Amino acid sequence: MTLDGRLLSNVSVLAAVVEGGSFANAATALGLTPSGVSRSIARLEARIGVRLFDRTTRSLNLTDEGRLLYANINPLVLGIEDAVTIASGASGAVRGRLRVNTDAFTSRLLLARHLPRFLAKYPELTLELIAREQLGDLVAEGFDIAVRFGEPPSSSLVARKLMDSRVVTVATPAYLAQHGRPAKPVDLGGHACLQVRNPATGQPYSWEFQRGRKLMQVPTTGRLLLTDPGTVLETVLAGICVAQIKAVGIQPQLDSGELVDLFPDWPDERLALYALYPSRHLPAAKVRAFIDFVMEVVSPVSSPVASPAPKPKPRR
Repeated sequence: MTLDGRLLSNVSVLAAVVEGGSFANAATALGLTPSGVSRSIARLEARIGVRLFDRTTRSLNLTDEGRLLYANINPLVLGIEDAVTIASGASGAVRGRLRVNTDAFTSRLLLARHLPRFLAKYPELTLELIAREQLGDLVAEGFDIAVRFGEPPSSSLVARKLMDSRVVTVATPAYLAQHGRPAKPVDLGGHACLQVRNPATGQPYSWEFQRGRKLMQVPTTGRLLLTDPGTVLETVLAGICVAQIKAVGIQPQLDSGELVDLFPDWPDERLALYALYPSRHLPAAKVRAFIDFVMEVVSPVSSPVASPAPKPKPRR
């Protein structure tokens, strides 16, 4: 198949439709009419001999062939855009729309309070920060980057480790004054322990403690089962329970003494934070800027890499 300007143009239209979620949005972004977008997609489908979208009056979804094509061409389109930007002498320009896939903990407890600073730094950038339980299909859903805790899936995505965070067991001084402080993890059996649902299994996360290569699971019970990390934090701050939370999201409360780290002598239960994006080659300036922003946010509380764990950690 010969590569020509029309093919490249049609491929760009495909990327715009996926990112915009509709022909109308793609038309607005590209300065075309919806019928012009439709004709471009029809030409591309005719050129390669497969249907790229399943279309109804209410929905537009990539076919399996369309998803495969987009997964392969999107990094190349981004590379071309960035290469042109670099060649024009504006490699530092951060503009346009940035779609970020993340988990609720990272969105609410780690990034939210710092977002005004990021937006002020890049006034030509529009940010969509989408918090969801599962990663999903980063490329097919039009995300530029994901920032999530836990071991990344085996895929073609580039995975860049940003930091490790301790998982700390915490309670308020008021709770400890009323119920006593557990001297060791096994003492938690006598305490009200907040349970957090694992979205992958639907069951509460197990409570684990690690010191070097020693890994210990401790059975815990509690009358509350929660899913939202903001609710978890507010509940433990209310002084009615003990909770396990990633330290990077509650550092202000630890520093102020609002929350007490109960077992600092068990420091090695950790989860890694990763940036995931489609291509290592010429990542867009807006993607690089967001990674730098996350690194600035976590750097005051980032931890050295822990001792190798006996098994991979699930997301919390």
